Amino acid sequence: MLGADALVKTLADCGVTLCLGNPGTSEMHLVAALDREPRVRPVLCLFEGVATGAADGYARIAGKPAMTLLHLGPGFLNGGAYLHDARRAFSPVINVVGDHATTHAHLDAPLASDVEGLVKPLAGWLDAARTSAESGPKAAAAYAGSLGPPGCNAFLLLPADAAWSEGGETSKPQAAPARRAPSDVDAVANAVRAAKKPAVLLNGDALYAEHLEHAARLQAAGVVVFLDTFATRQSRGAGRFAPMRLPYFAEQALAALEGVDLLVTAGTKHPVAFFAYPGKPGELTPENAKRMSLGGPEISSAAAVAALADALDAPRQGFALAAPFAPEAPKGALSPETIATSLARHMPEGAIVADDSVTAGMSLYPMTAGAAQHDWLFHTGGAIGQGMPMAVGAALAAQEMKSDRRVLALCGDGAAAYTLQALWTAAREKLDITFVVFANKAYRILLVELFRTGAGNPGPASNAMLTLSNPTMEWTHLAQGFGVPAMRCETAEDFDRRFARAIAQPGPMLIEAIV
Repeated sequence: MLGADALVKTLADCGVTLCLGNPGTSEMHLVAALDREPRVRPVLCLFEGVATGAADGYARIAGKPAMTLLHLGPGFLNGGAYLHDARRAFSPVINVVGDHATTHAHLDAPLASDVEGLVKPLAGWLDAARTSAESGPKAAAAYAGSLGPPGCNAFLLLPADAAWSEGGETSKPQAAPARRAPSDVDAVANAVRAAKKPAVLLNGDALYAEHLEHAARLQAAGVVVFLDTFATRQSRGAGRFAPMRLPYFAEQALAALEGVDLLVTAGTKHPVAFFAYPGKPGELTPENAKRMSLGGPEISSAAAVAALADALDAPRQGFALAAPFAPEAPKGALSPETIATSLARHMPEGAIVADDSVTAGMSLYPMTAGAAQHDWLFHTGGAIGQGMPMAVGAALAAQEMKSDRRVLALCGDGAAAYTLQALWTAAREKLDITFVVFANKAYRILLVELFRTGAGNPGPASNAMLTLSNPTMEWTHLAQGFGVPAMRCETAEDFDRRFARAIAQPGPMLIEAIV
């Protein structure tokens, strides 16, 4: 057996069913191995950032890793931004990075680089299969390594001669690693009883639909329940418990936490500001508040919250749940607020929202709390451009699970321009995604941050760096060029009507919202 076949078949035996890639010459034997392993679906992405962002979205919905196929150091670097986001989401991803044959490395060919050194900062697990005999066992180890806990980027480097040489053997799947048990539950419960205003900050599986009841019990017991500003995934909508999302801006987060004298974390760390600002604090825990932790992302936050609720003998009924919100059709000028109204009106049951809307999202998230039940995927690492690829991965997971879940990709125009190649993959794979691009013709969030950092009013040079006009991107033309039907909306009435139509038809559709 060739080393490439041993690697691909071993991953298939472990449960990998999806390969997202943009391969090159050093990966051709891996590509050929996919012809001989029908359990793994190959999906071509026109840019490595689409492959890695999609692997993140896939993992968040499927709950297991996909395989990415990246071409040497430059291929990894093209995908690195969204592996940064995946790392912050604790998503399990197996990245197979091809490298020059071991016999060729000393020649310093044009694409030669220190691949191991490049990937190391983003790696939760890293190894190289330098012979065909190593490819199977190390593929099994990579799968287990990607699961952590917490989930992480696993990198398996594969020189071309290890792929094309005979001598490979498949390896049995390794046992999935166990999550660590939550810590200090009784001590935390005692501290909660003694506090005047206790609060808990959550991320991880405590925010999934099947576990939200445990967090609701804490709220009923007098604990204020927050979720991370950019959580991995939150199940929300009418009839579900809705924790308070910690605001993005530091001063708003501090206001939300005002009076808290005990802050407990589960599945996350204590909150910090996204950036440093002159004269403003970086840590967001209120002054003099006690900090305790049930465990970070290496635990099941759902198990931790359930154990704390039991220790507090928290109520099992009488929870405050999100009320249904079915607003009247919006009218007038198109804005994030009127678009949020349309989302609340027409959100399909079971939808998945991939949020990369940046400034527009400040209205979209709160106004959809009472929409039909859905899952919201957040922008965890701050590398914009994640929304379209993440939507592709989530839709591939939904397809694989044979569900009819619609995916909504909510993207700022500046962010979408990073990874618009995802549209082509959505068209090719016939994915049920509605892309909404908020065309405000600026990096609006950076204009906000220009003032917040004290840098002053924007002048001609600043405006040239922060605006997206002259020329203006034509998103309907761009989408159609990649094979995705598209519509342009300038009024609230038009968007409401067209959005309802877009989510009702199969396949991808893009709406350019002029805001």
